[in-house]
Amino acid sequence: MQFGNLDNVPVRDAWPHEAQDFTPWLAQNLGLLSDLIGIPMELEDSEVNVEEFSADILARDPTDGSHVLIENQLESSDHRHLGQILTYLAGLESRTVIWIAQDFSPAHLSAVRWLNDHTDEPFSFFAVQVKVVRIGDSPLAPVFEIRERPSEWDTRIRAISDGALSELAQFRRSFWEFYSERFPHDIDLRPGYRAPYLSHEIEGSGMRVSQYLFPSKKLVGMYIVGPRGDSDDEVLRQLEPYESRFKDEFGVEDFRSTIDAGSNHFAGIVLQQDPMPRDNWASIADWFHERLVAYRSILTGATSL
Repeated sequence: MQFGNLDNVPVRDAWPHEAQDFTPWLAQNLGLLSDLIGIPMELEDSEVNVEEFSADILARDPTDGSHVLIENQLESSDHRHLGQILTYLAGLESRTVIWIAQDFSPAHLSAVRWLNDHTDEPFSFFAVQVKVVRIGDSPLAPVFEIRERPSEWDTRIRAISDGALSELAQFRRSFWEFYSERFPHDIDLRPGYRAPYLSHEIEGSGMRVSQYLFPSKKLVGMYIVGPRGDSDDEVLRQLEPYESRFKDEFGVEDFRSTIDAGSNHFAGIVLQQDPMPRDNWASIADWFHERLVAYRSILTGATSL
């Protein structure tokens, strides 16, 4: 039996250009990351505009509809990419962030660890190192290695795969199912959906109306999300003809204010009611439905001008 040596190869030998070579390749091979991290991913878009930056890959976890942000570097980690990741996290409403780099400095690994330690579920941050190897003259082979991840991540994934969802996830799944059954024309709910947010596309406008559950603050709410990549000013220009109507109908005091941290969130309203008790679900679902109909009516009217 003869063995060869496993040799490291410069990553640029495999992908000379990060945006033109690595990002398109990874977008077509998300299964490698899915297997590594333990969650399914479906490509939603690449090179997604957020403010003056461009996020490399935006994927979606089909089990709960949440976004997965993937940011690539074919060199060592740097502060600029860390700052961009935080910008994308807000602008793209991502819940899982995967930072890929050729190598990570101790400071950046500490930053990812700090984010995992100081944010609550469902936020998860990963530092993943990419390498390229070969044996002799064999084809090049990509290797991904997790350098930092949330504590007890494997336990959490096993619990989900075994059906042992957290109490919060069980609540969200049950509530959205209740809402879907009560108002089946509002949504086409994916089986098992358990995300804290539920978005509704407004046909022809590029806008989305997002409903969310916030049990820790005993409230629920809604707001408008502008087209992905559009700046706040661009969204405001599109909504300007109907800003006064939103204010009159919903009592929106500051049209530009956001309920949840992020960009392109407008016309936010809240219902101060604890969504956890099942006795409150009917009134909350009715509140969601009535205001969704009104939001859709206004935004559909805006696109017809």
